[in-house]
Amino acid sequence: MAEHVLLIAGPMGSGKTTAVQSLSEIPVVSTEAHNNDRAQADKLTTTVALDYGEITLSPEHKLRMYGVPGQRRFSFMWKILQERAEGLLLLVHNDAPDPVPTVLEYLEDFQDLIQRGAVAIGVTRMELLPRPTIPMYVEALRAAYPNITIPVFSVDAREAGQLQKVLVALVAAVEATAMVGAANEGARR
Repeated sequence: MAEHVLLIAGPMGSGKTTAVQSLSEIPVVSTEAHNNDRAQADKLTTTVALDYGEITLSPEHKLRMYGVPGQRRFSFMWKILQERAEGLLLLVHNDAPDPVPTVLEYLEDFQDLIQRGAVAIGVTRMELLPRPTIPMYVEALRAAYPNITIPVFSVDAREAGQLQKVLVALVAAVEATAMVGAANEGARR
């Protein structure tokens, strides 16, 4: 059976744990602990290592999802988990202070994964604050990454159907990147 490994990353409170729970076909492995940083995100718990879930894409394909902690003090887990990952779903909540620069900061942290895999952006909580708009994110991403296509979607992390559309785009990009890499490798031989 072929498998894809994707990370779901983003700042604390962006919906990573909720997204894994919404999508996973198996009981989610979660490492939630009491949130001691209520100023950053007013929620009771936060992920301290990972959230893990799975989706069966077809009889021959499985998707393994790892939600990583949003707090930078746990960034060592980002490095560990991205070693096997092929793609990144970056979630950001639109009602956060400066969400567009936050996206760019997180992409910088996951640069190795982006260079060898694929990335998609999911903007949550747009109903709470409609600006910045999706075109504003796209414009900033084009300026920062002119040679990479990074799709941006408005999503509700509680809605599996919305997240599945993002994952379909992300898995397609992962497979396209793998095919281009294999073709380039074959051309070098």
